[in-house]
Amino acid sequence: MIEAGQKAPIFSLHNQDDETVSLADYAGRKVVLYFYPKADTPGCTTQACGIRDRSGEYDDAGATVIGVSADAPTKLRKFADKHDLDFTLVGDPGHEVLEAYGVWMEKKNYGKTYMGIQRATFIIDGDGNVAHVIRRCRPRPMTTRCWRRSRGCRRGEPHRSFVL
Repeated sequence: MIEAGQKAPIFSLHNQDDETVSLADYAGRKVVLYFYPKADTPGCTTQACGIRDRSGEYDDAGATVIGVSADAPTKLRKFADKHDLDFTLVGDPGHEVLEAYGVWMEKKNYGKTYMGIQRATFIIDGDGNVAHVIRRCRPRPMTTRCWRRSRGCRRGEPHRSFVL
C-alpha cells in the first residue's frame, strides 16, 4: 500500500458521467482520494453521504474529493443521483488503480475468502505526494477523519487551515 511521503500513482478513469478523470487534472490542488467497496451499499452510502454533507468544508479547505470503486460509470451515476452526491466518483473495473494504491486485496467474511477493496483514504497534496493515509476505517468516523486531515489537523488538535 502507498505510504505517506510517496508520490501518488497517476491514473485516468471514467467518472459517473463517463468522462475521463485524471489525477493530473488536479495538479496544484489537494485531493482527498477515497476508496470504497461498492456503490449504494449501506456502509458506502453512509460514507459518501457524510462526505456530501461536509462538501462545503472540503471546499473551504481547498480539497477536491474523488471516490474510487470498481463500479461501472452507469452504476456510479445511479448512486450519485440517488443520494445527491456532489463530488466525483470514478470506476476502476480492471482494478489497476486499486492495485497501484494497494487497496485491492484478499478479504475474509463469514469464513469465505475473496478479493475486494479495503476502505482507505489518501490525502494528496498539490505536488502529487501522499500527505496522509487513513486505512481500514468504519464509514462514519472516516468522513470526520478525512475532513480533519484535509484541513491539516491531527487527532486532538483544533481545526485549522491546511498548510502545505
